Amino acid sequence: MQLKQYKPTTPGQRFKSSLDFSEISKTRPEKSLVSALPRKSGRSKGKVTQKGRGGRHKRNIRFVDFKRDKREIEAKVAAVEYDPNRTANIALLHYADGEKRYILSPEGLKVQDTIIAAESADVKAGNSMPLAKMPIGTIVHNVELIPGAGGILVRSAGTSAVVAAKEGDWVHLKLPSKEIRKVHKNCYATIGQLGNLSWKSMTLGKAGRSRYFGKRPHVRGVAMDPDSHPHGGGEGKSGTGMNPKTPTGKPAFKKTRKKNKPSNKFILQRRK
Repeated sequence: MQLKQYKPTTPGQRFKSSLDFSEISKTRPEKSLVSALPRKSGRSKGKVTQKGRGGRHKRNIRFVDFKRDKREIEAKVAAVEYDPNRTANIALLHYADGEKRYILSPEGLKVQDTIIAAESADVKAGNSMPLAKMPIGTIVHNVELIPGAGGILVRSAGTSAVVAAKEGDWVHLKLPSKEIRKVHKNCYATIGQLGNLSWKSMTLGKAGRSRYFGKRPHVRGVAMDPDSHPHGGGEGKSGTGMNPKTPTGKPAFKKTRKKNKPSNKFILQRRK
């Protein structure tokens, strides 16, 4: 999708840009595949547990098929839809047996295309198959880490991973972060790069559009008083005066990954 620019009729319109939704073919979601999404962002039992979240626009959650466990049955792409809960678009599939499902929409997938999830599927955008069956150099998304558990890697708009090598029961994947990781050959992945590449270039233009997405204002700690934040207080622009801390006084920056985490052995090259 391309970006749409606006005439500067108001200050909020001057720098605003949005997606033109030229790929979207259907505006209302499939009723059987949606449910209301409660507005409890950043809260637990009514108390704020994550500052800066809340007050977004009303949404419905779409049930997206990340497992692609309906095997050996062809499906036709009925529509490409906008999903307010993620950056990528979603595609509505009509299977040959009458079932309907949503999947993430890769770049190049169009209405009336036929796709399938199978062990011996063709290497084309939208098809899902085990990593062992894919040739080296294949671009994939929605990658499983545990066979049959559903895709959890590479699901954001414009992202893709590359099948870099094969070694016994393992396939080497180069992820969007440049990390090279071993994934079991029986894990399924979907072929192609995810669409909606222009999403990152979108400019909100005004603070109000952030509020539609559920993002509330963020106040710097150094702008607060010392009772509200460890960085607060002082005359003028006095800085933090210490190593950065969270509002509760804990170190703000530190390595959080366990040194002896069991999955470390699957990482061949760290992200850059």
